[in-house]
Order: sequence, then structure tokens, then C-alpha cells
Amino acid sequence: MSYHLKRLTAPVSWHIAKKEEKFVTKTSPGPHSGAAMPVAVWLRDKMGLAGNMKEVKRILNQRQVILNGKPVTDPKLGLGIFDIISIPKIGKHYRVLTDKKGRMVTIEIDAEAAKTRLCKIRNKRVVRGGKVQLNLLYGANLLADNTYHPKDSIVLTLEGENRFQIVDHFPFAVGNMAMVIGGKHSGKVGRISEIRVAAGSIPNRVILQDKDGEAFETVEQYVFMIGRETPAIAEWGIEG
Repeated sequence: MSYHLKRLTAPVSWHIAKKEEKFVTKTSPGPHSGAAMPVAVWLRDKMGLAGNMKEVKRILNQRQVILNGKPVTDPKLGLGIFDIISIPKIGKHYRVLTDKKGRMVTIEIDAEAAKTRLCKIRNKRVVRGGKVQLNLLYGANLLADNTYHPKDSIVLTLEGENRFQIVDHFPFAVGNMAMVIGGKHSGKVGRISEIRVAAGSIPNRVILQDKDGEAFETVEQYVFMIGRETPAIAEWGIEG
């Protein structure tokens, strides 16, 4: 099994220099897909907080990088959409998003915004004792009531004894706000105006309207709910 990836074949979403060196760190199995950006690449190539892998490992071994409320020690662990990264030593907090070209971008946020995380519900099932388990898009799961449904988004706390408590809920429904996280409309934010259910294996289509009233269409799997009448997150950093 290969432990490295040629830079020329690295996912376009990483948006890193292709020809400075031959190889780049490969993402290890984890909460996101293989296209997720490794923590090492984020620290070194995107943020400039480390010069090489030795420095990356030193930073992580000192537990200086907090991902979604927990210290990260694996330099190959992948980062994905809406992950929250905190570096307490320098007092910085970041949210991972995607821009209109499908590239991963890092937006600096304040300490209060870093206390919660937006999550999409992949599916749910009934477990022992008749309890409902929500399986989230980035690999975590939690017990909840039957109020929540697949494709909805929930806001979870990331700190303290109440970690992973649901504090808000954005249903997948006409009239609510969503962000597109894939395809040619990646990074766009709009209000859902119609959900077209397709027969068979064809993916359902979702019609949205942006802030200017212009309609655009995407497949259901690319839709990530972010609010009701207005987006829950004010600063997106996707206009560039």
C-alpha cells in the first residue's frame, strides 16, 4: 500500500503547488473520503504553520491542533467541509469550507463560533432499546429522538460535558437555506424552491434561488442545509 501521493494527481480541491516536490501526504482512512485534505497538508501547504513533516508531527504530538473539539495526533487524518479547527496556542479558530471552484478554503472564525459544528444527517436507524441513532456525514453518530431526518442538518456543541448536544436543526425542506458542496455550483448558497423526486436510481434534483433571485439546479447529495430563513453562518468566504 502506498503511503504517499504524487502531487500531480492530488485532488484539485486541495489547490496545492503541483511541481515544487514530487510527493504529498496521502489521506488515511477516516471520517471523510480519500479526497479530504490531510492535516499535514493543511498545516504545511495551506496555512504555512509548519515547514516540513517533522514540524507537523511535533505540533500534533504537543496536542496543539484541536479538530471538532478533540486533539489531532495523526498527520494523515482528513479534513472535510464544516470541520472546526482550533489552535489554542496562537488563539486561532478556523472553519473548512469550499469555494465556487470546488476548492477547500479555510475561514478564520471567533472562539464563540468554534464551539459548535454544522453536521448533515446521512441516515438514521433504530438501535437496541428502541432508540433512534443519527449517522452523520462525517462518520460520527449520536442518539436522538425521531424529530430529525436524513438530509437535515443539525448544530452540535463541541466543548465540555455537553459535547455533541444538538442546539439547532435545519430541515431539508422547501423554503430553507442550503449550500451546494459539489458539482459546478459548488460553494453557492440559496433557498430551496423545489425538490424534484426522480424515479429509480436517478438522483433527485433540487432547485434553489440565490440572493439575486436567479435559479440554479443541483443533485440532492450536494445539498447541505445551513439555515431556515437566513444562513446560520454569516461569513462564508466564497465570493472570491
